[in-house]
Amino acid sequence: MSAYSRESNTSQEQVSQFLLLGLPGIHRWQHWLSLPLAMLYLLALAANSFILFTLSQMSALQPMYQFLGILAVIDVGLATTIMPKILAIFWFDNKFISLPECFVQIYAIHCFIGMESGIFLCMAVDRYVAICHPLRYPSVVTESFVIKATTFMVFRNGLLVIPVPVLASQRNYCFRNEIEHCLCSNLGVTSLACDDISSNRICQLILAWVGMGGDLAMIILSYSFILRSVLQLNSKEASAKALSTCSSHLILIFFFYTAIVVVSVTHLAEKKVPLIPVLLNVLHNTIPPALNPMVYALRTQELRVVFSKFSKCNRK
Repeated sequence: MSAYSRESNTSQEQVSQFLLLGLPGIHRWQHWLSLPLAMLYLLALAANSFILFTLSQMSALQPMYQFLGILAVIDVGLATTIMPKILAIFWFDNKFISLPECFVQIYAIHCFIGMESGIFLCMAVDRYVAICHPLRYPSVVTESFVIKATTFMVFRNGLLVIPVPVLASQRNYCFRNEIEHCLCSNLGVTSLACDDISSNRICQLILAWVGMGGDLAMIILSYSFILRSVLQLNSKEASAKALSTCSSHLILIFFFYTAIVVVSVTHLAEKKVPLIPVLLNVLHNTIPPALNPMVYALRTQELRVVFSKFSKCNRK
């Protein structure tokens, strides 16, 4: 067999593993970032466990708090999808990941982020009905509504994101296997493919617009109706009270979607400063799970009351 034939066959061999190099440009001292990332992960686990425990101590849960509990479970799932592998890279230099594991991680990340966006939409609908149609709220937003809305969001995102890892798995990864990232991102993985990845990029774009773009549009529409309804109230005190019930939700929505936009924009500068989009991508998947329960715990009186009662019981 000629040297050219051997070289051609070797270049066409499918790689069996990817190598996650970590944060580009700072490989030598990236392990120092493991401490704050580990603290963020532990904070996410502890804070969301606190939310779930506090909700379990409440006798009758309003739909808003049921959605909050579901959000806590999603946050734990999102953080656990990526953080153990990132810490394994930084602490034990365990950089290899098999192709199936990588495609499963791509699916899980997209699925959890999509479900988080969907739960934010459910919360916005809850606030819309509560403020704009208060008399109909008990009959519309029921426990059955929460179950149906959550089930729909789980199936919607579970099915909608399937083409992303499936298309990624169909690419031909013939010789390159080094990923300048801490996790398996769809575009980061498919950029290693030897064949055309236009379908992957189109799928990613459609998913973003149909999924989270649609959720964001519905959230904006819901809050525009809420704002119009609040401005029509005669009492300033009533207006302030109505808006205060939405403040925690608005803070989290603003941070969640702003972070997505920033991460998307920084990918345009990836060739010049590759560290920034990678680092922001990691932080976007770790900060919200830690931030969400803290915002609600600090700004929701009912959660503070239940926790203070539990603390007093333990002291006795």
